[in-house]
Amino acid sequence: MTPSTLSDWLAHCERLHPMTIDMGLDRVHRVAQRMHLVMNCPVITVAGTNGKGSTCAMLEAVYGEAGFRTGVYTSPHLVLFEERCRVAGEMVAGESLLPAFAEVEAARLGRGASGADDGAEISLTYFEFTTLAILRVLSQSQLDVAILEVGLGGRLDAVNIIDTDCAVITSIALDHTALLGLDRESIGYEKAGIMRTGRPVIVSDPVPPQSVLDRAMEVGANLWRLGKDFHFAGDQQQWGWAMHPSHGGRRYAGLAYPALRGANQLVNASGVLGALEALRPRLPVTAQAVRNGLAMVALPGRFQMVPGAPSLVLDVAHNPHSVAALTENLDAMGFFPTTHAVFGVMADKDLPLMLERIAPLIDRWYVTNLPLERASTAEALAAQLDAHPATAPQGVSRVAGCYGSPMDALRAAVAAADPADRIVVFGSFHTVGGVLQDGVPRLSAKHVSV
Repeated sequence: MTPSTLSDWLAHCERLHPMTIDMGLDRVHRVAQRMHLVMNCPVITVAGTNGKGSTCAMLEAVYGEAGFRTGVYTSPHLVLFEERCRVAGEMVAGESLLPAFAEVEAARLGRGASGADDGAEISLTYFEFTTLAILRVLSQSQLDVAILEVGLGGRLDAVNIIDTDCAVITSIALDHTALLGLDRESIGYEKAGIMRTGRPVIVSDPVPPQSVLDRAMEVGANLWRLGKDFHFAGDQQQWGWAMHPSHGGRRYAGLAYPALRGANQLVNASGVLGALEALRPRLPVTAQAVRNGLAMVALPGRFQMVPGAPSLVLDVAHNPHSVAALTENLDAMGFFPTTHAVFGVMADKDLPLMLERIAPLIDRWYVTNLPLERASTAEALAAQLDAHPATAPQGVSRVAGCYGSPMDALRAAVAAADPADRIVVFGSFHTVGGVLQDGVPRLSAKHVSV
């Protein structure tokens, strides 16, 4: 029976392929050809280990302020699948996705296949199927610019079936090593797969792997590097950005800091300004649009600070590099008597390295199960925390308890916290999403409510 709701379609997608991730473009490319899938506007693709979502959000905000109709595809989502597709700054309604899902299914099954295609059924993973559906929606939305976040890697990611007009490569760090390689050079090579001959590629990683630079030269991409072709500088009040004279020499001075919090956001914003300049001949933006866009950008779960008593910090940091950035940001917040952590993570992450940096800041751990098979169980996490010298000094456990869901863990942390304390929720999109199911929590410790 043909699915009739978005949840039905998503359940159907989960059953289609025996593997969650199946690297390669052949199958998804054949289905896209059957769909005659074409983007009729400039396309920006964004790859990297960390900073992709922030980069996409800033591009969307600035182009929106400049009056352009934007389309954005990001993944994964925090609460609702529909978060993955935004048009003109608004999340697309689930009902609007249904015709696209039906079209992908028809193409996958070979209905209407023509030309050299044999019309045979093609298996797609959940990510491949949903990516094609969202790309179809974006292709039909009369966009001025499409901003596409690459899900995993780059070279073999489903998003890479679309040729980019401007590629952005954010910070590159160790993550998904079983699929992308065991070092930054291998991972960088995969990320660099989104480059195209003669098209600009903006590299905002301050120290990119040599493989990225080599790939740009190999394919003849127009490479723009942070620290060489553009740079930024700032103080506690404002920051500025400048392009090398060989690229036009444009400057922005006296910029307010981006509304997205965190020390790493200036690096991301610098890459965004590079992309804006690279596409300026086709998509001109004013200095005021840049200022307004960066000042108004919002993205849940990226060092999101929620006022309350205790204070709440939400961050999707889920690998050593992003956890190190979270640690730096937490350290800059000042003194809190006790920091409580709600923590859930995938089992394939480098947990010891993640803990090495952040553990000294965490006084109590509330570990949680997550609704995925590849997630570590709360009990396994607790055992690992108790075995790590940084999280169990002198063998004394700091694990407050194991919980069935992030929300259960958050409730326990609130019950134990004093008003002046801090609670940080991190480790996975699913950990942060789990505490946002009913909206942004507004915390009130027992000492305040009594």
